[in-house]
Amino acid sequence: MPEEKKKTYVSFDAGPVTMDSGLPGVKLDFNYGARVLLPDDGEYRVRFTDLDTSSILYDEVGRNALVTSTKKYYINFRVEIWKDGVPALVHDLDLAGRNVHIRYPVGTLGDILAWFPYAEEFRKKHRCNVYCSMSPEIAGLFAPTYPQIRFIEPGTTPPDCYATYYMGIFFPADDRFHQPADFRVIGLQLNIPYILGLDVVERRPVLTPSRKRPIKEPYVCIAAQATSQAKYWNNARGWMDTVAYLKELGYRVLCVDRDRVTVNGVFGNAIPYGAEDFTGDRSLQERVDLISGATFFVGLASGLSWLAWGTGVPVVMIVGFTAPGTEFFTPYRVQQFHTCHSCANDQRYEHKYEDFGSCPRHRGTDQEFECTRCISPEYVRDVIDRVQREIK
Repeated sequence: MPEEKKKTYVSFDAGPVTMDSGLPGVKLDFNYGARVLLPDDGEYRVRFTDLDTSSILYDEVGRNALVTSTKKYYINFRVEIWKDGVPALVHDLDLAGRNVHIRYPVGTLGDILAWFPYAEEFRKKHRCNVYCSMSPEIAGLFAPTYPQIRFIEPGTTPPDCYATYYMGIFFPADDRFHQPADFRVIGLQLNIPYILGLDVVERRPVLTPSRKRPIKEPYVCIAAQATSQAKYWNNARGWMDTVAYLKELGYRVLCVDRDRVTVNGVFGNAIPYGAEDFTGDRSLQERVDLISGATFFVGLASGLSWLAWGTGVPVVMIVGFTAPGTEFFTPYRVQQFHTCHSCANDQRYEHKYEDFGSCPRHRGTDQEFECTRCISPEYVRDVIDRVQREIK
């Protein structure tokens, strides 16, 4: 589906530890942090060390037990085991040639587009066999340009899986078991290279059209729907004036949202007046085909803007509730700082993503959603003029 509708979730069911460690009776894997399954035939001492920081993370004695690390993200582990006081095993994490599972949440589009490029970087760095679990439709977008990634459906596990890593932003935001840093500070996309132990740089997903440009006339794609009211452009004249201006410039204006109209409690949002209706149950690939042929794209801090970014077209992003650096960089980010803004990155709050009408600082007041309500269509027009100049 082109926009997220279901609640995003991640399942942490890693299954039993089944891989032989090389020490009789002891099982070992890295499918939810480091995991060691000890038998009851002696006294075992287990030590976990982070080789990159020379930090001992765990060192205890036990038997007939499952020993796990508290940290579930990528760590360059060394596992040492003594049996009855005698050194018995040293195992350093070695992903080369191994089957590795990178698990993505279900029910979201933009997040997966943001996070997927790091799976390829992880594969190249560690020379491992990377299996990515995600919906078949989203996997279909990536398969042509990432032929060495193996795609599996959510709920399935690769054979002989040596290690598993869970992609996401985890709540509460001070969770340091699944993510090493606070995503509100480092940004939505850059949370993932921290989780995977990669260089922390922005990486764009590569999406390609499946056919030639479908429309002959110059056109612009827009997307006006989102998954919370805080993400919408809440200026009453905003979209109507912008669509009219784009048409004055000679563009056809195609609205490529999935939903023509959405109603969530007291909030109703509809296709902008004057835009051509390209909404409906179109595949993601159809939307890639449409957007990639557009002169540029105008959208929100939502999934279809990430999709447009992946096609390589210029993206005008109208945003208020997130701080700069939360989404991908575009020189055409439209954000004003004269009113309340960036509440999603305020560490004093936990943004209630499940609450469609959440406005953490001003819910129910005359300042509600002023972050985008005070973005004028004239401001957006000026950014569009800049796009026009710079793409010629």
